[in-house]
Amino acid sequence: MAKQKLQIIPLGGLGEIGKNMTVIRFGDDIVVIDCGLMFPDDDMLGIDLVIPDISYLQENRNLVRAIILTHGHEDHIGALPYVLKELNVPVYGTRLTLGILEGRLQEMHVSAASLVPVKPREQIQVGPFKIGFFSMCHSIADAVGISIKTPVGTIVHSGDFKFDQTPVDGNVADLHRLAELGDQGVLVLLADSTNAERPGHTLSERTVGLAFEEEFRSAKGRILIATFSSNVHRIQQAIDTAAKYRRKVAILGRSMMNVVNIAIELGYLHIPENVLIDIDEINNYPAADLVVITTGSQGEPMSALTRMASNDHRQVDIVPGDTVVISATPIPGNEKLVSRTIDLLFRQGAKVVYERTSGIHVSGHASREELKLLHNLIRPKFFVPVHGEYRHLIKHAQLAQEMGMPKERIFVAENGQVLEFGPDRGVMAGKVTAGKVMVDGLGVGDVGNIVLRDRRQLSQDGILIVVITIDKQSGMVVAGPDIVSRGFVYVRESEALMETAREKVLQALERCDMTGGTEWATIKSTVRDSIGKFLYEKTRRRPMILPLIMEV
Repeated sequence: MAKQKLQIIPLGGLGEIGKNMTVIRFGDDIVVIDCGLMFPDDDMLGIDLVIPDISYLQENRNLVRAIILTHGHEDHIGALPYVLKELNVPVYGTRLTLGILEGRLQEMHVSAASLVPVKPREQIQVGPFKIGFFSMCHSIADAVGISIKTPVGTIVHSGDFKFDQTPVDGNVADLHRLAELGDQGVLVLLADSTNAERPGHTLSERTVGLAFEEEFRSAKGRILIATFSSNVHRIQQAIDTAAKYRRKVAILGRSMMNVVNIAIELGYLHIPENVLIDIDEINNYPAADLVVITTGSQGEPMSALTRMASNDHRQVDIVPGDTVVISATPIPGNEKLVSRTIDLLFRQGAKVVYERTSGIHVSGHASREELKLLHNLIRPKFFVPVHGEYRHLIKHAQLAQEMGMPKERIFVAENGQVLEFGPDRGVMAGKVTAGKVMVDGLGVGDVGNIVLRDRRQLSQDGILIVVITIDKQSGMVVAGPDIVSRGFVYVRESEALMETAREKVLQALERCDMTGGTEWATIKSTVRDSIGKFLYEKTRRRPMILPLIMEV
């Protein structure tokens, strides 16, 4: 019976913001909750995005029964185009979540045949798991939490949530269902920890609408609103406010266009007649009659707002008198990019509204008082904080303790740790492979630490290529050494340094037995060491040195 234990294995989302993925295993059956991506850190040069390492699921591919999605944000669905190439399993999610996902899958030429729509309060049977869905509020419509009834007990996963009593679409979190689950008894609660440091309650999404009103009332020229493309409620409020002030709305940015089209098609976005115009038509209207909703709230280099700020967008230029509203807070790590974009917008003469105090952004995650309410409703036997950096997990664990939960029933885990539960006990039982797989262009996982280390060295001190041509018979140098510098020094201004470097190469070659007694690798190593030492003494820099030896 040893293998009939209930296991929870986080493969991503713990100790980090992004790439959320959790495995639930009972015996020979596995379901996966969410499958997200993460944006690269500053030191991941050239990397486009990061996805979870799914080696554990590949090893157990015959046991994986389904992937269950809580909502349509990239950090919860973004890795699916890559994962579904490896795992052919059904994917369950709400209509908007699957609508956004389908667009992503089509872009990557992955089949969307396995997508199965579900509704809140619906229940499905997957192997031994009875899986239920309940409404939750978040910064995207159609977000749900998940209950999984197993032979050992019930698991509740909150998804990303906050308790918004006045949501834009009127769909409040299903507190009745949460209380019902609590009454029936919950073995393990996994809950969102993103705002576990923040006291009080998170403001309602409707407060952003009021802040928009204020900006629209005072703006004399054109208004540009930058927000996350997935935040349908925010886009709805911007459109409603524009209609109220008799302004036309144009949508800018590929991802924004995709989500808006999907949300209109599925009935999650309601646009009054004659309000929406094409971005190519904006020159036909006075500036005071226009609103442009755009991507780029995170300062992404290729996004519409950043290109406008740099005067590099082919359709829209920022002009004095424009009001730019950045309705988002920077994701950790993006602060510099956002600051640079704001500076550039001010330089172009725009009024930029970005301060948190202005009320033009609210979080989509529960603050401490809402987390307490969740714990009181669910009253679980065991608790695993998820979705947050390590300090967030610790703060959430401390909050559970303050509410009377014994410390030994709280598990602050790391990605890859196996948590094993029986009806009355929980233990950490070993580790599985978990980590980061880097995506660069079309390559998935082909860039690792060694390639990144080389990229870092190239970015810091450049490269020096030493080309030597050697006679095969005599071992004599017949041409060169020629030295090519890229990103190290400008050769024309450093001719004396380069000349001395050439002499150092020749001296190094003289020390080697060139008549065939010495390996090429040894010769290259000798050249690299001698020129490296010389250049460090002269410049205090360590460029990458690449000796190329050709025989004739």
